[in-house]
Amino acid sequence: MKLTIKNLTKTYKNGVKAIDNLNLEIGKGMFGLLGPNGAGKSSLMRTIATLQSPDKGSITFDGINILQDKIALRKVLGYLPQSFGVYPKMSAENLLDYFATLKGVSFKTDRQKLVKEVLEITNLYEVRKKYVAGYSGGMKQRFGIAQLLLNNPKLIIVDEPTAGLDPAERRRFLNVLREVGTNSTVIFSTHIVEDVKELCNEMAILNGGRILKHSTPIEATKEIEGLIWTKKIDRDDLEKHEKEYNVLSSNFNQDNTLTIRVFAEEKPSDDFESVAAQLDDVYFIALKKDEPEVSLA
Repeated sequence: MKLTIKNLTKTYKNGVKAIDNLNLEIGKGMFGLLGPNGAGKSSLMRTIATLQSPDKGSITFDGINILQDKIALRKVLGYLPQSFGVYPKMSAENLLDYFATLKGVSFKTDRQKLVKEVLEITNLYEVRKKYVAGYSGGMKQRFGIAQLLLNNPKLIIVDEPTAGLDPAERRRFLNVLREVGTNSTVIFSTHIVEDVKELCNEMAILNGGRILKHSTPIEATKEIEGLIWTKKIDRDDLEKHEKEYNVLSSNFNQDNTLTIRVFAEEKPSDDFESVAAQLDDVYFIALKKDEPEVSLA
């Protein structure tokens, strides 16, 4: 079970190249597609999900030529877009029964069994009689997972699913996704590094429609071990340090100072300390290397 993307390109009418000759292979399990807003993640997700056509390139999944046989792909696809619209004044139970009918489950007893299963998997069974319109953001996202599970999909695409969720809802959603992702190919698109670190066994960093790095979170972090340094500075000194060093990120301290994280082959100066590398560092290094006229160690 493998998704293979070759030489995929998509340019919109306004001249924006959302996907730029992209090549990628994704196997079974949780795959994190990490990138900033506007990186091309949603364009790629929509193309894989057959909602838009590329200008050129090919996509295959488990023997299916996605661009030539969209119907075959849709039969094994589960898709949760960034904004998932729901019908008002319908309970989760009734709405899922309706979706199951649309997906070809004709017998009522089969639908009832299937709806009960997906409600239990997504921890929504106790609120199955409530209108989905009244659900919290996290509950609506879990309902989105419930509806995509109705056809037992082999390929699951979730696009920015935790954006806007509070910490507790985010945790519940990730736990559900982790459970359903064991037997399928799941592409998890996000700009939140922590989501990928917690959930995914493989990842790619995307920007400008191009893959900047393809690795595992563990291996990518190991590659830069011993190359990350920190220093506490005054806020007014940030610009000076950014000109002198490869500053990846900065965080405010309670005493109104900043702690900066720097990427360098050797200790930049005596007042820097070596710290353990993090996946955030991998992400920022990839994005910085993609900037024009930026030289990194």
